[in-house]
Amino acid sequence: MPNWLQNQMKRAFYEKDSYQIKLLNQCWFYYRKKERIHL
Repeated sequence: MPNWLQNQMKRAFYEKDSYQIKLLNQCWFYYRKKERIHL
Protein backbone atom coordinates (compact mmCIF):
# COMPACT_ATOMS: atom_id res chain seq x y z
CA MET A 1 0.00 0.00 0.00
CA PRO A 2 1.43 3.41 -0.95
CA ASN A 3 2.60 5.62 1.88
CA TRP A 4 0.18 8.46 1.17
CA LEU A 5 -2.75 6.02 1.32
CA GLN A 6 -1.57 4.58 4.65
CA ASN A 7 -1.37 8.09 6.12
CA GLN A 8 -4.86 8.93 4.89
CA MET A 9 -6.19 5.67 6.36
CA LYS A 10 -4.60 6.35 9.75
CA ARG A 11 -6.11 9.82 9.85
CA ALA A 12 -9.55 8.56 8.81
CA PHE A 13 -9.51 5.84 11.47
CA TYR A 14 -8.26 8.28 14.10
CA GLU A 15 -11.08 10.69 13.30
CA LYS A 16 -13.56 7.79 12.94
CA ASP A 17 -14.50 9.15 9.53
CA SER A 18 -16.42 6.21 8.07
CA TYR A 19 -17.11 7.95 4.75
CA GLN A 20 -13.39 8.59 4.23
CA ILE A 21 -12.53 5.01 5.23
CA LYS A 22 -14.97 3.60 2.67
CA LEU A 23 -13.65 5.94 0.01
CA LEU A 24 -10.03 4.97 0.69
CA ASN A 25 -10.94 1.28 0.70
CA GLN A 26 -12.51 1.65 -2.72
CA CYS A 27 -9.42 3.50 -3.92
CA TRP A 28 -7.17 0.74 -2.66
CA PHE A 29 -9.16 -2.11 -4.21
CA TYR A 30 -9.35 -0.23 -7.52
CA TYR A 31 -5.61 0.44 -7.36
CA ARG A 32 -4.82 -3.24 -6.66
CA LYS A 33 -7.11 -4.43 -9.44
CA LYS A 34 -5.43 -2.05 -11.89
CA GLU A 35 -1.96 -3.21 -10.77
CA ARG A 36 -2.89 -6.86 -11.22
CA ILE A 37 -3.97 -6.20 -14.81
CA HIS A 38 -0.60 -4.62 -15.63
CA LEU A 39 1.47 -7.44 -14.18
